[in-house]
Amino acid sequence: MTHSSPSLAQQALSEFAGTALLLCAVIGSGIMAQRLCGGNDGLALLANTLVTVFALFVLIETLGPVSGAHFNPLVTLLMWSKSQLAPVNQARTAIFFIAAQLCGAVAGAALANAMFELPLLHFSQHLRGGWDAAGQFTGWGQWLAEAVATGGLLFTILRAPPGKASALVACYIGAAYWFTASTSFANPAAVWGRMFSDTFAGIAPASAFGFVLAQSVGALLGVGLAGALHIEKDTK
Repeated sequence: MTHSSPSLAQQALSEFAGTALLLCAVIGSGIMAQRLCGGNDGLALLANTLVTVFALFVLIETLGPVSGAHFNPLVTLLMWSKSQLAPVNQARTAIFFIAAQLCGAVAGAALANAMFELPLLHFSQHLRGGWDAAGQFTGWGQWLAEAVATGGLLFTILRAPPGKASALVACYIGAAYWFTASTSFANPAAVWGRMFSDTFAGIAPASAFGFVLAQSVGALLGVGLAGALHIEKDTK
């Protein structure tokens, strides 16, 4: 029996749904944790971490066969650079994927807000680096953390043995929630979606550009490190 490849529409839907559900899990668990943990931020972060890890693993396993389960514009750009998108018009595929991810991120934020009876979309006031009200620059460590988080993510994707990417990516993100100062967004689509929820997992728009810039630099470094460690197989 032969199986046809997923259409571009199916792949874009997969990226939309996967990113939406991922952001819904991240934001929704943050809201629930904040409400139940009585001001204990450490316990709230632990709950947020576990939900993110479980959701990410499930989403990669279920949607990976359809679209590759990128849920991240930087991952899509990486796959495009390696010619691993649909063989016909890869540039168009990359554009559709990124558009679907960004739309999905907003939809996921809106869904999480709606489930907890918050305004559907509202800008976060959670400043994570940038210029504060007094005009002082703060939080450069969080930007550095985003570079580290994203570099590690791309490195993990590229170095993961066949069939192990879902578990390794989920484990890495879970670990990076705790060892990075930024709690490891590592994803421009996640930054975009989290801007629209003034909750535990949100990020103020004023901090967004710095996060995305740091993520982009980190991605390049992660890809470079993976390339430096690549060993060509002997085909003789």
